[in-house]
Amino acid sequence: MLYDPAPAGRVVCKLCRHYCKIPSGRWGICGVRKNINGKLYTFVYERAIAVHVDPIEKKPLFHVYPGSRSFSIATAGCNFHCDFCQNHDISQVEIPKKPSDSEDDSHLPGSPFSVEQAVKTAKFYRCQSISYTYTEPTIFFEYAYDIARKASAEGILNVFVTNGYLSEEAIEKIAPYLDAANVDLKGFNTDFYRKKIGAKLENVLECLKSLKRHGVWVEVTTLVVPGYDDDEDNLRKVARFIRQELGEETPWHISRFFPHYKMQYLAPTSVSVLRRARQIGLEEGLRYVYTGNVPGDEGEHTYCYRCGALLIQRLGFQIVKNRIRNARCPDCGVPIDGLGMSGTLDE
Repeated sequence: MLYDPAPAGRVVCKLCRHYCKIPSGRWGICGVRKNINGKLYTFVYERAIAVHVDPIEKKPLFHVYPGSRSFSIATAGCNFHCDFCQNHDISQVEIPKKPSDSEDDSHLPGSPFSVEQAVKTAKFYRCQSISYTYTEPTIFFEYAYDIARKASAEGILNVFVTNGYLSEEAIEKIAPYLDAANVDLKGFNTDFYRKKIGAKLENVLECLKSLKRHGVWVEVTTLVVPGYDDDEDNLRKVARFIRQELGEETPWHISRFFPHYKMQYLAPTSVSVLRRARQIGLEEGLRYVYTGNVPGDEGEHTYCYRCGALLIQRLGFQIVKNRIRNARCPDCGVPIDGLGMSGTLDE
């Protein structure tokens, strides 16, 4: 799906904002889409690398049916090459260097897992949603799209956990079936995006705005990497962008970095930096700001933005208490933003 033929046997992939121009016999940046004699093929359709049942809070999505289960699925590959990727063993596949028009996909790990199996498994485990996650759902778009259509018909929500590089064409295609997305916004440092991620910040910002325009419930995650995107000016720019362009109701998750992959030389993010970032988000007018990867921190909880009452108490990915009733604060009655925020657990 979503590619155009180009001169000299090339194709232009239109799934993500790289818009790869791929010669015949070559692979795209993601390593899972290949031009074979002027036609673009996906090599990960119905080929899952990971399937799990997760709490929706793990995505993290704190305002989408809190306390519910989400069936999570991924294939190998990614269109980003983050030096700090925590799932690099499945996202960073080695792309064959020698051109070939054969249909050999031996470099891609994964096991057969059909669209029908995905939906049936989600129903079996009584999952409220299906999350396309762990790697990058954009690169297994056809697989996710077919699952999402069937899941939507069954009353199951669909969630993208994404780096925010979907093309406008991909967003328009998936939007009728996409209920929510958690999008990584890895700071406002253009050099950081270019050198450590392999992407352009402005494209992520445009993707975020487009998802919002298309009616997708959006939550934003910023991984705070020491020395790269942890200064207050950067964090304030992120918070201000969220409020001005996405809306004050958009939750912001500020996540603690731990050494991974090519950036094991760094120390974990200071908890004090995360708490200051949360304070900045609240100062900038965001209603819901959360700290991540710090179990037991007060920033895990949901508070009423009007009266300050504790509404949802969390410990890690577990909900301890949920006081929200009929999507409102039980103390002052103000509406609480999100999907399925009616309250699911007793006090």
